[in-house]
Amino acid sequence: MRGVASACASATVINAFATGKGAAFAIDLRVRAEVRLDGTRKIIGKIIGEPNESPKLIEICVRKVLEEFKLDQTYGARVETTSDIPIAVGLSSSSAAANASVLATYAALGEKPNFRRALEIAIDAAFEAGVTITGAFDDASASMLGGGVITDNLKLRIIKRFRINPGLAVLVYVPPKKSYTAQIDVSKTKPVAKLVEIAYKEALRGNVLGALTLNGIIYSSALGYDSILALKALNEGALAAGLTGKGPAVVAVVKPENAERVRRAWEGGEGKVISTKPSIRGGVIEAMG
Repeated sequence: MRGVASACASATVINAFATGKGAAFAIDLRVRAEVRLDGTRKIIGKIIGEPNESPKLIEICVRKVLEEFKLDQTYGARVETTSDIPIAVGLSSSSAAANASVLATYAALGEKPNFRRALEIAIDAAFEAGVTITGAFDDASASMLGGGVITDNLKLRIIKRFRINPGLAVLVYVPPKKSYTAQIDVSKTKPVAKLVEIAYKEALRGNVLGALTLNGIIYSSALGYDSILALKALNEGALAAGLTGKGPAVVAVVKPENAERVRRAWEGGEGKVISTKPSIRGGVIEAMG
C-alpha cells in the first residue's frame, strides 16, 4: 500500500519565540512524501538529497498515524521525502515534512484525513523529534491549510486567517549556513517581547506586511542578524521584507514589476536567491491506497 502527499513551506509574519503568538503564510515551495507500508513493523525513513539530515521526524510521523489506527503492530513502512525547501533556514521545512509524511501515511492506509487531527499529529511528532520549541503551530497551520494564519501557539488556536495576494512575488535569500531551531537560545528573544506584541497587533489589524517587516527587524536584532538585506529589498520597492523564522533566510514580498530589482540587490553575496509566490494550497494527497 502506497501513499503520496505534499505540503508547502511558510514565511514568517510573526515569530512566536518571544510571546507564544505567531503568524505565517504559505509559499509555493513544497515537500513531497511517499509512504509504502509493509509487514516488517519497522519504519525506515530517507530524506532524498540530504544524506546528513536525520529522518527521525518523518519516521515518528508515520508511526503516530499507524498508532492512531492501532496498526503499529501490523505494518512497518518506508518513508521518503523530496523537497524544494532549503532545510534549517527558517522556511518551515520540518513542519512541511511532518505534514506531508502524516498525510502520505493516511493515504497509504486509504484513509481520508481530518486535516486538523493530521496537523496535531504532525506537531506532536515535531515535539517528540526535538525539532521545535513552540510547536510551530503557526508555520505548521500555514503549511497544512495554505494561505495565512495568525495563531496562539500555546493554545493551538488559529485566531484569524488572512490572504496574501498570490499574484505577488516572494523572494527568499538563503545564506549558505543552516540554523536548527532546537539550537536557538530562546531567552535572547524575551527582552523584545513587548515589541513583538506590537507587531502581532498590527497583523491582527490587517497590516500583515508591515508586521512582517517589523518582526524581521526585531528578531534580527535579538538573534544577532544584520537587517541590511531586508533594507536593500525595501529600498528597491519591496512591500515587506524581513527575517523568516529563526533565520538565517530573509524573505521579501514584492510586486512582480519590482522583483528583478530586489533580486539584483541581493545577488553577489554567498547565498542564493529563490523566486516563489504565496500559496493558497496547503497539504495535498497526491496518490492514495
